[in-house]
Amino acid sequence: MSVPEPAGGEEAKQAKEAEDAEKFSFMATVTKAPKKQIQFADDMQEFTKFPTKTGRRSLSRSISQSSTDSYSSAASYTDSSDDEVSPREKQQTNSKGSSNFCVKNIKQAEFGRREIEIAEQDMSALISLRKRAQGEKPLAGAKIVGCTHITAQTAVLIETLCALGAQCRWSACNIYSTQNEVAAALAEAGVAVFAWKGESEDDFWWCIDRCVNVDGWQANMILDDGGDLTHWVYKKYPNIFKKIRGIVEESVTGVHRLYQLSKAGKLCVPAMNVNDSVTKQKFDNLYCCRESILDGLKRTTDVMFGGKQVAVCGYGEVGKGCCAALKALGAIVYVTEIDPICALQACMDGFRVVKLSEVIRQVDVVITCTGNKNVVTREHLDRMKNSCIVCNMGHSNTEIDVTSLRTPELTWERVRSQVDHVIWPDGKRVVLLAEGRLLNLSCSTVPTFVLSITATTQALALIELYNAPEGRYKQDVYLLPKKMGSRFSSPFWGTGLHRVQSASTASQALLLLLCDESPSLSCSQMSTLPACTCLPSTPT
Repeated sequence: MSVPEPAGGEEAKQAKEAEDAEKFSFMATVTKAPKKQIQFADDMQEFTKFPTKTGRRSLSRSISQSSTDSYSSAASYTDSSDDEVSPREKQQTNSKGSSNFCVKNIKQAEFGRREIEIAEQDMSALISLRKRAQGEKPLAGAKIVGCTHITAQTAVLIETLCALGAQCRWSACNIYSTQNEVAAALAEAGVAVFAWKGESEDDFWWCIDRCVNVDGWQANMILDDGGDLTHWVYKKYPNIFKKIRGIVEESVTGVHRLYQLSKAGKLCVPAMNVNDSVTKQKFDNLYCCRESILDGLKRTTDVMFGGKQVAVCGYGEVGKGCCAALKALGAIVYVTEIDPICALQACMDGFRVVKLSEVIRQVDVVITCTGNKNVVTREHLDRMKNSCIVCNMGHSNTEIDVTSLRTPELTWERVRSQVDHVIWPDGKRVVLLAEGRLLNLSCSTVPTFVLSITATTQALALIELYNAPEGRYKQDVYLLPKKMGSRFSSPFWGTGLHRVQSASTASQALLLLLCDESPSLSCSQMSTLPACTCLPSTPT
């Protein structure tokens, strides 16, 4: 039995529905609106039709290229592949109208100047030397031709040499390490610099030759890093080489070349071995590499080191720094070393000393730190596991046998700047960094503070050789005396470092030969030193 609705109930219901419809009319508009698909402006448009250089490449190449910006060496503002025109083909002038340089883009000079100013803040010893000696101009008349890494820190050294009276012409010792904006800043300041990131081998030697072969200008001093400049002058311009007043060499590779010339009786000028100086060995080689090895690997591969197995070839100062950094992040580190003393040190530092052939199949990363050649051969590379990372922290670019990888059966695939996959026929990939060249300066940056120590050592060596009276230095390779390094290290003790150095008594100083006033020691003179020179030489 149905219950009858009250009178007027139907009218009330209809009125209620009309009221609700009016109240929620906006909802009806949304729900009834036709659905639209998201479309591109032109469904048939292709990426290759974009009117840009990047657009003319494939999509995958465009993405890969754009990802290199944050990984480029030293945060350079341009990638070497962005501009297909070689700097050698460009006509550039600085604001003063000079074209006596060859860099990537002179318009980047303002950015480079800012980087140089930042570097100056943490290079207290070099700036102190500049302020103290620029009035005396100890390098007045010096014509220095240099071949080093061209970074913000090196730029501070070059400008210091100019402030001390020298004329400088500069090229890069590594085809990947040049900071383009810094080179532009030097060119804008009037320095004859010939370098850019991504040089070819032909460009590399052309730049060196442009520095040496100049009408109306002849070098009388050489500052080298690796020995390429010295070798070029010795071979191509023997008359210039004979008139050089001194050579300052920074790297172990260049030092070995100098010793070979000296042993053969062909070194006709005195040379200063900066690489084996106390300040270079104890600071640059050790502490610089301890920090920059991680920086370079992280920027290029994003690898996590905890639990990874790493083989470090060589346990000199560079190897010690690399091993300490990797161990601190939880990596399992193996060391290969041919020197029995260094091998014993590695063992006592808690590392397993092995032959590379024993662990090559299982390690995730291989790092060379020897400065020698063919440390990692094609046989080693063939036996590596898939995705093994291979890189070089030594100076020479011959530690890894990269030449053997450029064969038809192997495929090279560029991942990003300074990172390549070398693919074997069975699909195995090896990750090669910087094509076997120096990792930290090719793929990252190095600590400014540490480079200040090395740069100051180089400047002092140049001043010493240029101002030395005739007869003080013979045609041999010399070491800077420790007292010189101890003297200029004091400016660092006002830069925020906690001072823990204590003074030694007169008798202690005498025992440590800190009061020795003799000039630098040649390799032949070192054998005649008293036995006490082997005692610990760092005051405590």
